[in-house]
Amino acid sequence: MDYIDLKYKPKKEDLVCLYRVEPSKNISFERAANTIALESSIGTWTDLITMNKEIKKLRARVFEINKKNNMIKIAYPIELFEMGNMPGILSGIAGNIFGIKDVRNLRLEDVRFPKKLIKSFKGPKFGIKGIRKLLRIKKRPLVGSIIKPKIGLRTKEHAKVAYEVWKGGLDIVKDDENLVDLNFNRFKDRVIETLKMRDKAEKETGERKVYMPNITAETNEMIKRAKFVKDNNGRYVMVDIISLGWSSLQTIRNKNLGLVMLIEQVMLL
Repeated sequence: MDYIDLKYKPKKEDLVCLYRVEPSKNISFERAANTIALESSIGTWTDLITMNKEIKKLRARVFEINKKNNMIKIAYPIELFEMGNMPGILSGIAGNIFGIKDVRNLRLEDVRFPKKLIKSFKGPKFGIKGIRKLLRIKKRPLVGSIIKPKIGLRTKEHAKVAYEVWKGGLDIVKDDENLVDLNFNRFKDRVIETLKMRDKAEKETGERKVYMPNITAETNEMIKRAKFVKDNNGRYVMVDIISLGWSSLQTIRNKNLGLVMLIEQVMLL
């Protein structure tokens, strides 16, 4: 049980994870917790002749066990992680530990990232304050709509519905997550037609309006679509983080194209 230390107090630069754990049959809760910390840091399923005292200093530590709620907390030294590499971080704390034999069920409930690690990522370019500034709306809620049905409308039908939404007083129109470049509603045509309707609605209402076309695709194609939106005077795009993954998200963010990006179901960048 080298990875359990209930007297340990996490440091400010530790990454701390909260896990919900259900041990496998005939496996103690403590052994399951120890195995999770071991496998997600410096250890593995067998003895190592290369292990030494210096390496052991980098081990993760289970510092809290709550059998009543099946919860454990594990602290990881920041040295275990590469700055600015979210897939690499997740490989440690949410990777092959989900397949270890000592655990029947495992869920990562929460993560506390140290500031040094957070600052290694670019983070939101605009944030809510920046978006309010772009829209010239200081206090009231921003109100939006997602065109329905999710898929099925043809290009001009989609643009017409968007126009009616904006004329009705709403600020934002976004594509749904599975509306991409479809035979009956091509991406480029949709962007051009809907932005025309945005311009018309802005002129008639005197308000700034938002259209967020869905650029979710293979990474290189996604970048091309983002540039197309910008070249056609678009200011916003959206991506689906669930299917896109952190690597592609980080790539499009790092391109710094000057577009406001909606991360579907998560946040605004």
